[in-house]
Amino acid sequence: MTDFASIAPRLAEQAIELPSWAFGNSGTRFKVFTQPGVPRDPFEKVSDAAQVHKYAGLAPTVALHIPWDKVDDFAALSRHAADNGVGLGTVNSNTFQDDDYKLGSVTHSDPRIRQKATDHHFACIDVMNETGSRDLKIWLADGTNYPGQDDMRARQDRLTDSLSKIYERIGENQRLVLEYKFFEPAFYHTDVPDWGTSYAQVAALGDRAMVCLDTGHHAPGTNIEFIVMQLLRLGKLGSFDFNSRFYADDDLIVGAADPFQLFRILVEVVRGGGYGADSDVAFMLDQCHNIEDKIPGQIRSVLNVQEMTARALLVDTEALAAAQAAGDILAGNGILMDAFYTDVRPMLAEWRESRGLFADPMAAYAASGYGASIIDGRVGGNQAGWGA
Repeated sequence: MTDFASIAPRLAEQAIELPSWAFGNSGTRFKVFTQPGVPRDPFEKVSDAAQVHKYAGLAPTVALHIPWDKVDDFAALSRHAADNGVGLGTVNSNTFQDDDYKLGSVTHSDPRIRQKATDHHFACIDVMNETGSRDLKIWLADGTNYPGQDDMRARQDRLTDSLSKIYERIGENQRLVLEYKFFEPAFYHTDVPDWGTSYAQVAALGDRAMVCLDTGHHAPGTNIEFIVMQLLRLGKLGSFDFNSRFYADDDLIVGAADPFQLFRILVEVVRGGGYGADSDVAFMLDQCHNIEDKIPGQIRSVLNVQEMTARALLVDTEALAAAQAAGDILAGNGILMDAFYTDVRPMLAEWRESRGLFADPMAAYAASGYGASIIDGRVGGNQAGWGA
């Protein structure tokens, strides 16, 4: 197995973007549970996200969600982020919280509603231009609940037309990243349900259109690492939304439900050239901390990704290739399992200290008093979040 010292330089290349919405109130279809100290505006969200980077050293950028994170002065928000040691990253659109979009947004049969949804994406691109963001990430709730509700083929044609107009608007150094989800909130069919549909749509757009893979957006038993491999092979894996699931789109802390799956995914990422300074694949979290504290929840999440990345980098790829070439099934599996079962936590703690970081980011944050300070300081106003 590869030794830790040899992979340490590669660990320094890791960056995981945080979602602004992870710091607001969230919940289930039945209840949103509020927490004291939750941010009341995007500036406070960025301040909380910066705490994750301060203690973990892994999260230098914060993704925005429009209109949740709309402000009058994005230049001021960018300066605030820089003052806190982070930057602004991906801009996410929202076409799922407006009554007009009940039957669809960019796939709607009404040209007026399709244009409204397209114009919203144009406004998101304007935000990107103000913040210097590279990626416009699009997740669509569009779909139907009943057979016969709408023409599925016509909806794909309308999707193609709408995405083409949005793609034409992005800049030469920007990307359109299309996410997929196999169900919910549409239950009969979703307009972008799987990686193949997303790939077919973005491949028709051009080189600056990519696929986003959310690890919670698959049917039970799906071999996600196969999808990772295929999208990397095709040059169309743009970004990850990391989270974890037991049953559906649970949006739990990444690695909580199936650490081995996260390891297998990262093995394919490393093998396929999707990791490191030379890769354009963006790592991002997309989680909702409904009952746990939000800042330590995000710290735990990025550490989980870091730990599994370290294990993936420890795989002896030469020995693995030799075992595979020889048809030695057990040897090949054993090489992967040896790396997976390696406890990298003590080595990572020493490595962090050698770089001037906290050996135990979770403990360091808990001792900082920041959590208590925001509870005391954020009294009054409206907490950020989404209603249910």
